[in-house]
Amino acid sequence: MKNLGNGVSYIGMDDLTLDLFEGQYILPEGVSYNSYLIDDEKIAVLDTVDARCGDAWFEEISAVLGDRTPDFLVVHHLEPDHSGMIAEFIRRYPSARIVAGAKALQMLPQFLPEDIVLSGDSLCSVAEGDVLDLGSHKLKFISAPMVHWPEVMMSYDLSDGVFYSADAFGKFGALGKCGFYGSEDEEWTCEARRYYFNIVGKYGVQVQALLKKASTLDIKAIRPLHGPLLGCRFDGCDGAEDSLGKYLELYDCWSAYRPETEGIFIAVASIHGGTLAAAEKFAEILRAKGAGRVVVSDLSRSDIAENVEDAFRHSKMVLACASYDGGIFSPMSDFLHRLGAKGYRSRKVALLENGSWAPCAARVMKDKLALMKDVEIVGKPVTVRSRLKSSDIPALEELADAIINA
Repeated sequence: MKNLGNGVSYIGMDDLTLDLFEGQYILPEGVSYNSYLIDDEKIAVLDTVDARCGDAWFEEISAVLGDRTPDFLVVHHLEPDHSGMIAEFIRRYPSARIVAGAKALQMLPQFLPEDIVLSGDSLCSVAEGDVLDLGSHKLKFISAPMVHWPEVMMSYDLSDGVFYSADAFGKFGALGKCGFYGSEDEEWTCEARRYYFNIVGKYGVQVQALLKKASTLDIKAIRPLHGPLLGCRFDGCDGAEDSLGKYLELYDCWSAYRPETEGIFIAVASIHGGTLAAAEKFAEILRAKGAGRVVVSDLSRSDIAENVEDAFRHSKMVLACASYDGGIFSPMSDFLHRLGAKGYRSRKVALLENGSWAPCAARVMKDKLALMKDVEIVGKPVTVRSRLKSSDIPALEELADAIINA
């Protein structure tokens, strides 16, 4: 438990034992499940935690309240890592009311065991602009559908300017590892970017709508459901200044699908090393021509979520792939599938293929990229036969000029 000031406590949990977030994203530094308690004339708990941490979470509530009972449980987001203890909360505090949007209340029984039956008196449905009056603290609700689930509701505390942002502005990393406040987290952008594009990335239009709503609020701090607390501290402790501007600017950039970094990301799917060698030579040529930032990633030996992040981050991309079973090598197929699913768009892409007898990777990659919005293929695809030869260099030089000048 951590006192955040103004009668608000952090009662969230760090999880350092979970290996995969959402069953697919690696967690080298763990993850946090953030939860908050407002102790006012009325007591509100804001979101529960994953069932993996349930017992410790209830101990945190007891540390703040003793024998007192919460009046409300505010549910901003129903994903199991935030709703995992709703059922036990209802059992322990049967008089508390569940506060959530209509869509969340409609979905809520799906996440509860059959022995828990919710009555109308125990539920409080809130909509855009509604206010939950706790006394000094007054939570104004903001609808944020598909950021990144349909039921998401956020809230803004009219008393102190704190924005409770559900999964938005979250990141991977346990707070004990990355820092409790954003000003303490030197790596915030990297892991927040990987989190954003792989979890929220598809819903850029909805995030833009949320940012438009947020721009009308005098936000002093953002308290997400994962990762460090951002912005102003109210705990009376000295700490580095943490301007919200950089976080809001990054979210605007990411959700508008603008490149964050000028540079070229080269994604390589190589079977026996020939394609990787060709891609590394191509990177060398690009750098010699003054391309600036050039990043090469072997898709077979790197985190696929980080590769998705890098594709969105950079202004241009090169796909280098071996032909395989009349198509493309599996790591590239997986990579392009994920890019399409997450809404990759508005980029310039160059193609490099390898094939020992019937090269087809460029054609297949081009077909997959054609399904993505405003993705332009630049230059003439280069074909390597098994191993890069000196005779291939002029074609690579020509392709390098095309992608640099695109």
